[in-house]
Amino acid sequence: MLQLNKHVFDLKRPLLMGILNITPDSFSDGGKYLTLNEALKRAHEMIEEGVDIIDIGGESTRPGSEPVSADEELKRIMPIIEALKKDSDIAISVDTYKAEVMKEVIDIDVAMINDVYALSQPGAVDAIKHSKVGICLMHMQGTPQTMQINPQYINVVNEVKLFLEARANDLVSEGIDKSRMILDPGFGFGKTFEHNIELLQHLESLQSLKLPLLVGLSRKSFIRKILSGEHDDHLSGSIAAAIFSVIKGAKILRVHDVKETKSALKIINVAQGIA
Repeated sequence: MLQLNKHVFDLKRPLLMGILNITPDSFSDGGKYLTLNEALKRAHEMIEEGVDIIDIGGESTRPGSEPVSADEELKRIMPIIEALKKDSDIAISVDTYKAEVMKEVIDIDVAMINDVYALSQPGAVDAIKHSKVGICLMHMQGTPQTMQINPQYINVVNEVKLFLEARANDLVSEGIDKSRMILDPGFGFGKTFEHNIELLQHLESLQSLKLPLLVGLSRKSFIRKILSGEHDDHLSGSIAAAIFSVIKGAKILRVHDVKETKSALKIINVAQGIA
C-alpha cells in the first residue's frame, strides 16, 4: 500500500501519474495549458481516462530551461490546484523543488511533492517534514541548466542506486518515514542516450531499495532517437518503454498520454493475473 496524505493506493497494479505542465516552455506540452480553463479541461480529461495522480508543474525542468521565481510558480499553479480540489478528489502531486512553493501547496492539502532535486534545496526538508505528503526523490546529475552538458558516470546504474539510497537514508535521519517516499531514477536528467538505455535495461536492480519506483519515460528524447527522430511516433515508443519499465518493477508511470497507456496496462495486468 502507498499512502500519499489522505490518498491510499494498492500497488498491486501500476499507478498512472498524468502530467499537467502550466508552463510556456516545457519540452513536449509547453504553452498548451496556460489558462485556467485549458488546464482544468485537461485535468478532467485525464480523470475520465482513469488517471490516479495528476502531477502539476509551474516551472520547466527540460535541458537548458531557465528557473522562475517561487512567486511566478505559485501564480501559475495555485489557481488550477484550487479549482481542481473544489470539484474533484483526485490525488494532486506538485512538481517543485522550492521550499516556498512546497509550504503553500501543502497548506491546501496536496497529496505529494515531486522534487527533481530530491529535497536537497534550502528549506525543502523543513517544508515537508511535519506534513503527511508523499515525496518523490529523483536523481539528477547537475541542474536543468547544465545536466546535459557531457554527463559522466563510471556505472550509471550503481551511482543512481547509491544516490537514491543515501538520500532516502538522509531523510530518515531527519525524522521522515520511508513509508512516505517514492524513488525516481531520473531518465533524461543528466544522462546520455547510452546512460538512459543502460538504466532502463537494469531498472530491476533498484527494487532492492524496497521503495516504490516512479519512472518518467513519456516522450523522452532518447525514445525519439531510437525511433530515428520520428516525432509523430513518440506515443508508441513511450508506451513500449512504460510497459517495459513495469515489467522491470516500476509502480508509478508519469505520462502525458493517460488513456493510451492505461489501455496498454490492461494487457500486462491481465497477463500478470492482476484484476
